[in-house]
Amino acid sequence: MSYADVNGVRLWHGCHGAGPPLVLLHGGIGSGEMFAPLLPAFTPHRRVITVDLQGHGRTPDVDRPLRHETLADDVAALLRHLGLPGADVLGYSLGGAVALRIAIQHPGLVRRLVCVSVPYRRDGWYPRVLTGMAAMGEATAVEARASPTYAHHTRVAPRPQDWPVLWTKLGALLRRDYDWSAEVAALTVPTLLVFADADAVRTAHMVEFFGLLGGGHRDAGPDGTDRPASRLAVLPGHTHHDIVGSPALSAVVLPFLTHPVRPPG
Repeated sequence: MSYADVNGVRLWHGCHGAGPPLVLLHGGIGSGEMFAPLLPAFTPHRRVITVDLQGHGRTPDVDRPLRHETLADDVAALLRHLGLPGADVLGYSLGGAVALRIAIQHPGLVRRLVCVSVPYRRDGWYPRVLTGMAAMGEATAVEARASPTYAHHTRVAPRPQDWPVLWTKLGALLRRDYDWSAEVAALTVPTLLVFADADAVRTAHMVEFFGLLGGGHRDAGPDGTDRPASRLAVLPGHTHHDIVGSPALSAVVLPFLTHPVRPPG
């Protein structure tokens, strides 16, 4: 566990296990620790790198807004700092959006991409979720202290008193509209989309996302010749809030990271 100074941010990161690198990116108000239940499944096969994004976990905040694009640049800079020419990247929720932006902004750096419980367009969230995001600001930071995420923040953050700043910055990020349809459709990296069957992301949006990646357009054929390089998994009996700690997640991710990809054409 150590810090790396990249892009003016002191990124806290941890390395676990050995093998090809796999980067894990946490959700909003979380940290790399949220992946602890999955490490026993990943570390026998992978060098797992957990990253605390700007203002989250043990990474101090800096004087700039939270943006998916700049968070993606931070992680890309960390990989270069570690001397890694590429890595598999798995991101959950906020981290899923960051992972997607890394693949878009730094072609060739992401070998395989796993996006867990995240839409490619802001209206992919259910309306109730968008309403909750709209309410995140300085005025609601105090009542949010009742959440488990606040307890985690106060335990690990370098400046726990900055909770209102993080809550407000994250709310500003989540209210920003975005539509990455064209950029997603242009991706060539093999991608696994994972959602819960009771996720915060609309079910129809999950299918649209997969369609942009080339999936769901035709039968793969008896020998799988027309199978797309990307995959879609919907985990039964889970929600947006418990999917990241489920053994079912590693059970679908590990085969994807090792399956051979048929060359285009």
